[in-house]
Amino acid sequence: MSGERLAMIDHVATKGVLARGFPGASVVVGRDGAVVWSKGYGSLDWSAESGPVDPSRTVYDLASLTKVVATTTAIMVLYDRGRIRLDDPVARYLPAFRNGERRRVTIRQLLEHTSGLPAGREIPRHMTTSRAVRRLILSTPLQHAPGTVQVYSDVGADVLGFVVEAVSGEPLNDFVRRNVFRPLGMANTRFRPPRGWRARIAPTEYSSRRQRQLRGEVHDETAAALGGVAGHAGLFSTAHDLAVFAQMMLNGGSYNGRHIVKASTVALFTRRSAGWRALGWETCAGGASCGQHMSEHAFGHTGFTGTSLWIDPDQDLFVIVLSNRIHERRDGLVPPAAVLADVRADVADIAELSVLDDGVEPPMPDGTRADRANGWSR
Repeated sequence: MSGERLAMIDHVATKGVLARGFPGASVVVGRDGAVVWSKGYGSLDWSAESGPVDPSRTVYDLASLTKVVATTTAIMVLYDRGRIRLDDPVARYLPAFRNGERRRVTIRQLLEHTSGLPAGREIPRHMTTSRAVRRLILSTPLQHAPGTVQVYSDVGADVLGFVVEAVSGEPLNDFVRRNVFRPLGMANTRFRPPRGWRARIAPTEYSSRRQRQLRGEVHDETAAALGGVAGHAGLFSTAHDLAVFAQMMLNGGSYNGRHIVKASTVALFTRRSAGWRALGWETCAGGASCGQHMSEHAFGHTGFTGTSLWIDPDQDLFVIVLSNRIHERRDGLVPPAAVLADVRADVADIAELSVLDDGVEPPMPDGTRADRANGWSR
């Protein structure tokens, strides 16, 4: 890879921090089984006393990266072991889905976001127990007939998490810790991080519902109402831990002698199957957080709090950008979303264009998105 080109990551990430698009960020790039770029930018929050970001220690609320790193991976493990089949009806595992059209919803449709379930479910303020919230989510009516319309659904991811629990007989967080994170040595990845981690966790935003600044508590209100463990959100991690996970996926389900799933399972779940979606994963359609140069086989996901993970098997490459872009600035404003959107697309493009095939450098674009800074000011 071209070290000179990789160094351009410094330029775009620093511009994002100086533009106050996010307090700080962890950026890790890996290729051919090695980390080729690992650096922290800015600080954990906007205060002058805040510590610097460290990719090996700074913990971020991953938001919807939970869907793939935890929930989809748990489904992959169960599929790999013959415990579930993709075209099984959800009703086989969850009695709440045995009535009406809901009995036709399958595991595959939940993964592809074609189950007919809505994007989300409002949780009433009076509902204070995770058991009641679980019942409410399981009772969510379909908005469309199963298999007819694709709607990105947090509800569907939560139902997948409930399936994991029903099949495995243990909570989702325990299952993924025992079968994924612990075998991989991902000691800084977990739901409900302990208080001892607080000083190195990047805060998200002030919750009016909970009346406090969130730091080490899941930002998503539905996940919080479920007790901090949900199929769609709740996972916390560092960029270095996610690098281990990404390398496991590139290795076909194994890492450092530890086998998580078969290579055929990784290939099945990351292959485009419904539009530009794979099973649980997104694929790179060109643009957005995966940039313009990743291959058609690249897969990844993003999180609302400011996180992204992209993996390109054609180049044996992964790109991780973690930030807390929703953390309110001192002027009370949330930073423009365009800043992080441009930075992480630039990072993905820089990583891809740093790959040298037979020593030949691919042509570079005329400037970066960060240089143009379109939409960076209000």
